[in-house]
Amino acid sequence: MGDMILGIETSCDETAVAVVERASVVRSSVISSQVDQHAEFGGVVPEIAGRAHVREFVPVLAEALATSGVEGKDMDAVAATVGPGLVGSLLVGMSAAKALSLVWGVPFVGVNHLEAHLYASFLEEPDLELPLVVLLVSGGHTMLVLMEGHGRYRLLGSTLDDAAGEAFDKVARYLGLGYPGGPAVDALAEEGDPRAYAYPRSMVRENPETLPDDRRYAFSFSGLKTAVVNHVRSDPAAATADVAASFQEAVVDALVVKARWAVEATGAKGACLGGGVAANSRLRERFLDMCTATGVRAFLPSRAMCTDNAAMVAAAGWWRLRSDGPSPLDTSADSNLGLSLLG
Repeated sequence: MGDMILGIETSCDETAVAVVERASVVRSSVISSQVDQHAEFGGVVPEIAGRAHVREFVPVLAEALATSGVEGKDMDAVAATVGPGLVGSLLVGMSAAKALSLVWGVPFVGVNHLEAHLYASFLEEPDLELPLVVLLVSGGHTMLVLMEGHGRYRLLGSTLDDAAGEAFDKVARYLGLGYPGGPAVDALAEEGDPRAYAYPRSMVRENPETLPDDRRYAFSFSGLKTAVVNHVRSDPAAATADVAASFQEAVVDALVVKARWAVEATGAKGACLGGGVAANSRLRERFLDMCTATGVRAFLPSRAMCTDNAAMVAAAGWWRLRSDGPSPLDTSADSNLGLSLLG
């Protein structure tokens, strides 16, 4: 079993390469972001993203190798994200990973992007105790996962419509705050009153037992987004900072309340955040308070580990190689790959 893994992440609009040793020591982690290229469109444009990955990959790879102090011939495996994500972007990273595995004569490991986010926490806190409740929140996904062991997960619930990050982007766009919406709303919300407006919290009740089993850990943010838009249309004088703060509080309420329910119901030893929205300051604050109140260990990954990166892909690849062995070179990209397909 090899210890030095080259990780490649190109599922959306970050071109990332990292070298990680034994799933715990990050030798290098290089990310080239395309945010500026997509900002004028208010979201990621798949064609632009794919072309940018082709252009940026070799320089990012060269920097990651140079920074790590490890040569290609010393790699034990190459891991790359195979889904979910934009299929054109995924194919760039996968093709490069397969080529490198052939050139270096090492295994190729296909990694699920969602599973990689689960392992971001272990890069900074290797001794996290299992079972662990993970609240994975990003632009494309919002889900609660019980991590029972390495490679063994139980999907407790996910969003029925918009992901939390998607709702942040849509509301920010309507309020004229620009792209990406999450950081813009987070910054403006600090100036507003989170109690100014009582926006809806879908499927959040005092007693979780009153919800059907298939809705208890489910999320829905589409109605919240519509409520904010309708409110601003009917009251143009509403302070934008108060709207942002109240909207953010409604999102965070739903996320934290359901995470608490999951911790209490599963008997998990700890809880952690993952995904891009895990960088949100209010979510981090409320999540930490929830864990303190329920008496479980909390882990909040650094903001660098919340966003898409290749170090988490390499870490997940190390564990996958141990449990499943190499992936076939004819592995294809799956833009809709779900975590439930694993473990």
